Amino acid sequence: MAYVNGEKREQLTLMPEVLDDYITKENRVRFIDAFVENLNMSGFKYAESKLTGRPSYNPADMLKLYIYGYLNNIRSSRKLEKETHRNIEIFWLIKKLKPDHKTISNFRSDNKEAIKQVFKEFTLICKKLELFGGELIAVDGSKFEAVNSNNRAFTQAKIQKSIKEIENHIQEYFDELDKNDDDESGIKSFSDKELKEKIKSLTDKKEEYQKLEEQLKNSDQTQICLTDPDSRLMRTGHNGKDVCYNVQIAVDAKHNMLIDYEVTNHTSDLNELSSISIKAKETLGVEKTETLADTGYYNGKEVKNCIENGITPYVSKPQFSGNGKEFDRNKFSYDGLKDIYTCPNGNELKYKKSRKEKDKIYRIYQGKNCNNCPLKEKCTENKRGREIWRWEHEEIMEEMEKRYVLNKEKAKKRKHIVEPVFGSLKRNFNQGYMLLKGIPKVSMEFSLSALAYNIKRAENIVGIQKLIKVTV
Repeated sequence: MAYVNGEKREQLTLMPEVLDDYITKENRVRFIDAFVENLNMSGFKYAESKLTGRPSYNPADMLKLYIYGYLNNIRSSRKLEKETHRNIEIFWLIKKLKPDHKTISNFRSDNKEAIKQVFKEFTLICKKLELFGGELIAVDGSKFEAVNSNNRAFTQAKIQKSIKEIENHIQEYFDELDKNDDDESGIKSFSDKELKEKIKSLTDKKEEYQKLEEQLKNSDQTQICLTDPDSRLMRTGHNGKDVCYNVQIAVDAKHNMLIDYEVTNHTSDLNELSSISIKAKETLGVEKTETLADTGYYNGKEVKNCIENGITPYVSKPQFSGNGKEFDRNKFSYDGLKDIYTCPNGNELKYKKSRKEKDKIYRIYQGKNCNNCPLKEKCTENKRGREIWRWEHEEIMEEMEKRYVLNKEKAKKRKHIVEPVFGSLKRNFNQGYMLLKGIPKVSMEFSLSALAYNIKRAENIVGIQKLIKVTV
């Protein structure tokens, strides 16, 4: 049976083929082209061409190249350069232009803020298409590896440990020198010259660590990263600790569309709830919304800030004992009218005094009959009796706890709304690690990934033709 054969490579064609014939009407590069062509490019470098000097590339063409790259897991400038020589979709998209990798890289570095704005422009298109519900959002944070080896990240403890190890090695080499002086056999592991060179090298290294230690003491930071100073050593889910950025996102519940994001170097999510929620609410342009978050966001001040800005939060309360005893404060009931706590044995804890701790004012309640209580050993070791600290706005947290219990099914939606987005970004878009350094550049880099995610999501919901129609 004969095979289906292609054309001979050496065969000439009398009528050259049109490049446009290779690109179907449903190919997303047609949307990328229409989207960028209708953007206001005034914020980009070289947006206005000059009459003199060497011509520059049109920033619109460079932006198209990057959007295409992030949509197809091609993030590095060198790989994008290679694609401009072999990828027919890119031939069509940027009209066979072939910028070198340095030019491609410089465009990204020179237009950090302008590129971030492109994500917001596409968000406006999504709003026109009513892809956002605006009633319920979910927030979460995830760690993205930075361009910084763990070996070049230092805490105070790590520096002191390294200095101690160096001092031990130096002492070993000094002992070896003494041994060489006493040994008359002439057999030596290292010559005196080699040992002195090793001692000098280690002494220089020790001085470097001492400078780092001094730098850390004089700063308000708890660690120093040498390759990417903005990154931080953070706990990760499966690998212990890595140098990362903590990326916060807000996702709308209607179609799992990404509303907004923040790139931070904060090692936990504890103080992030209100900031990302307020940004998402402003982007949606709604007066009120609800936000879902996991236990890592349980912070009274953040919850209060959300409520004051028209956001109703649902955050589950962490289960832990503050004093390591059987009876944690969750087992004490509070009576708002009498302003007292009642313990599991029925004894009352009355208000004693107020105290300010870490910018929060607490009301302190203390029991009087604790020493005669048969359950004291399970409750407290305080000789004056059990104490409970109540934040002055604790009723906000109590109301949220009741709301959470009454709406558990709604709260359970959180992981189905936001966690798949991180999964797609890290797996489908290969964005589990950063290529750039510093929060401004990393934030811009993530905006391209967020844009790519939303474009692909919108394409799956409404199709390319409808996206093009609403763009032009």
